Amino acid sequence: MARPLPDTPTLVRGVLEGDRALLARAITLVESTLPAHQERAGEVLAQLMPHTGRAIRVGITGVPGVGKSTLIDTLGTHLTAAGHRVAVLAVDPSSTRTGGSILGDKTRMERLARDPHAYVRPSPTAGTLGGVANRTREALLLCEAAGYDVVLVETVGVGQSEIVVAGMTDTFVVLMLAGAGDALQGIKRGLMELADVLAVNKADGDNAVPARRAASTYRGALALLHPADAVWKPEVLTCSGLDEEGVDALWEAVLRHRAALDAHGLLEARRAEQRVAWMWRLVDERLRRRFREDPDVVHALERVEAGVRDGSLAPTRAAVELLGAYD
Repeated sequence: MARPLPDTPTLVRGVLEGDRALLARAITLVESTLPAHQERAGEVLAQLMPHTGRAIRVGITGVPGVGKSTLIDTLGTHLTAAGHRVAVLAVDPSSTRTGGSILGDKTRMERLARDPHAYVRPSPTAGTLGGVANRTREALLLCEAAGYDVVLVETVGVGQSEIVVAGMTDTFVVLMLAGAGDALQGIKRGLMELADVLAVNKADGDNAVPARRAASTYRGALALLHPADAVWKPEVLTCSGLDEEGVDALWEAVLRHRAALDAHGLLEARRAEQRVAWMWRLVDERLRRRFREDPDVVHALERVEAGVRDGSLAPTRAAVELLGAYD
């Protein structure tokens, strides 16, 4: 039987004091889909919002097998050794049968999981957009309120999730591989345009030279694209999470990007736009839930869905009928 969640003042106080157990309980609260929990989560976040916003937010993505977790483990360890407190929100794929996290533990980041100055939180995607947990943004804010000054958000893979993560972080890092079908893994316009820093990972051993060649190719590709920010030209470098080479250079690139945005007032402008987008996402989410729970919609739904399935009712007409029932 699940333990009851602490009351709101206890959670708020615990998060602000950096209590890891209460931080975990607060994140569990914001991840809950129960209406009562969502109402309490809103109260907790409202009280903690004044204590957020001071962390460096970094999104990290790449194809499966690119070495995201190993690189984050190395990068995070370097950062804690330098005096930072690091939170990692590692979004795990969900089981299609149970909805739970498939990986479910912290074994992918062994050093950080044992580091008292780091906090690793695996979360199941639960079927949300492209592999980003539905409450990752809220969890990020809770980690900031708990005093973590660097928050790294790792996505499952390459897809729609990149847009979502770029919309909640300051710097977006794309990891690539050399010698694994660069054209297939994607010099695709959308992904490249999102990258603030692009790193060719696993640049070690026999792969070091191919990695440098791949980095040169990516630089050429990025030169043809219009940068997301006029004040920043995306940087391309090589690194190895396994051999710990180039990791410090990667972090320095992140800091240069942040400094460039901050110097021109774009960092706060970017975050302001992200907050507005978050507001509309919540509006859409709650309107959708109210729609699905409306008694008139529920009454009409079985008949309308049956008509769409057997082809007797066009989806466009079905949508009009359901919206009419809601109205």
